[in-house]
Amino acid sequence: MANTNRPAPPLPTPLAPLIDAHTHLDACGATDAASVSAILDRANQAGVGQVVTIADDLAAAQFAVRAANWDDRVYAAVALHPTRANALDDKAKAELEYLATDPRVVAIGETGLDYYWPGKLDGCADIETQIDGFRWHIDLAKRVRKPLMIHNREADHDLLTVLLDEGAPDTVIFHCFSSDATMAEACVAEGYVLSFSGTVSFKNSHELREAAKLVPDDQILVETDAPFLTPHPYRGAPNESYCLPYTVRALAEAREQDPQELADITAANARRLYRIR
Repeated sequence: MANTNRPAPPLPTPLAPLIDAHTHLDACGATDAASVSAILDRANQAGVGQVVTIADDLAAAQFAVRAANWDDRVYAAVALHPTRANALDDKAKAELEYLATDPRVVAIGETGLDYYWPGKLDGCADIETQIDGFRWHIDLAKRVRKPLMIHNREADHDLLTVLLDEGAPDTVIFHCFSSDATMAEACVAEGYVLSFSGTVSFKNSHELREAAKLVPDDQILVETDAPFLTPHPYRGAPNESYCLPYTVRALAEAREQDPQELADITAANARRLYRIR
């Protein structure tokens, strides 16, 4: 989690072109067109040209679509977060189906399974409800022919099982990939895309860095998940899209790849996968 008591990280040395494949503009403090624009202006200074802002509840989904229509550097993804799958009633489904057809919506997400929070978080959807919600979102992604963006926390086996059982959409993106090399190999074999966040820079993330080495160039994305998961050495400070170059350089080091080459690759992948012009 971001600690607002810590100062925001300094602007990194720019690295371009970059696309932030997963951020939460509303959680970063954006409320209107001007505040969205200010966040994107800062991102542009660091070489981040476009962002995809993600929904975790219905209000966030509605905001994401508004933000993407206010600023042509912003694209949206809509879904209910797995921990909120118990709010996926008929009214919510109808609203998400409506929002999903907006031309500025480039993915259905974030959806998936979260086995960490049940029993710890008040009102968190139980596992059975999460699985039902995940199945519904998979079906929605296939109906609107847009990528499926996955949230996976401590649910590797069941998540892959549900995807296999339902039949995955053409494009599946594991946001903030945080599993080990075995899971990375399983995902790569299925053709899934792995998106890496600031966690790849954390000192204790040895297994994640090993996993990152296994991902082919055409199956990798980069993201901030802002305002969370601020890269080392600013862990715990508020994250924002302008911080993405820190993560890309850490990921490039783990993959023994030139940071500029990785920036070019991931930006091209984001444009192709999200159909960003």
